[in-house]
Amino acid sequence: MALRVLVGVKRVIDYAVKIRVKPDNMGVVTEGVKHSMNPFDEIAVEEAMRLKEKKIVKEIIAVSCGPKQNQETIRTALAMGADRGIHVEIGGKEYENLGPLHVSKIFAKLAEKEDINLIILGKQAIDGDNNQTGQMTAALLDWPQATFASEVTVEDNSLKVVREIDGGLETIHVKLPAVVTADLRLNEPRYATLPSIMQKAKKKKIDKMTPSDLGVDVTPTVETVRVEDPPVREAGQKVETVEDMVAKLKEAGVV
Repeated sequence: MALRVLVGVKRVIDYAVKIRVKPDNMGVVTEGVKHSMNPFDEIAVEEAMRLKEKKIVKEIIAVSCGPKQNQETIRTALAMGADRGIHVEIGGKEYENLGPLHVSKIFAKLAEKEDINLIILGKQAIDGDNNQTGQMTAALLDWPQATFASEVTVEDNSLKVVREIDGGLETIHVKLPAVVTADLRLNEPRYATLPSIMQKAKKKKIDKMTPSDLGVDVTPTVETVRVEDPPVREAGQKVETVEDMVAKLKEAGVV
C-alpha cells in the first residue's frame, strides 16, 4: 500500500531567539525576528521522508497556514524532500488569532480533498505549545490517532507506534488512515542546505488557497486580553548544612 502523506509545517519564531513582549502587551514582537520551521514539524517531515525512502510512501504534501512568509517554511520542507506544498493563506487578525481547531479543520478538508492516507504532525508548536492540532484533526476525520510517537512501523494497512508516556513507553497498533504526532526522539531531521532550498525546492509546486476555498471559517473565537513576561525569578540562597536548609524551609512555611 503506497501512502499519500500530509505533513503540517508551521512557521514559528526560531527556538534560539529571546522572546520580547510588545509595548502594548497585546502579543510578542515578530517584526525583524528570525523565524524557522517548528522543530517538531521538521521531525514529522523527516519521518515522512524515511517512509518514502522505504517505498512505503508515494507522495508527501507539506502544508502551512499563514501569511506569504510561510512559503519559506514550505520551501524548506520541499528541500528536505517533500514532493509539493500547499499554502493556505491567512493574514492579519485572523492569523494572529488562528487556533488549533481552525488549523485542524483545514487539515481535515485537505486530507479529504487530496485522498490522504496518513497525516504526520509535530506533537506541538514551540510558540503556543497547545498540543491539540493532531488530536482535533483525528477527531474531525474520525481516524485513529497515535500521539507522541518515538517509533513508527508500517504493517500492511496499519501502523505499529511506540509512544512516549509518563513513566515509560507504550506500543499501540492503529489502522490506516491515521494521524501521527511526532515526539522529539522519533528521529533526527536532515539538514536542508541553502542551495537545495533555492534550487531544488523552487522547481517544486506550491498550490495557494484560502480557508474559504476549503469551506473553513477562521473567524477568531479567542480574544487576547494581555500578554506579559513571566515574573523575574528571585535569587536563591546558599546554605552550609542540611540543618540550615531545614531551618530556612521552616521560616518560609514550607515545612
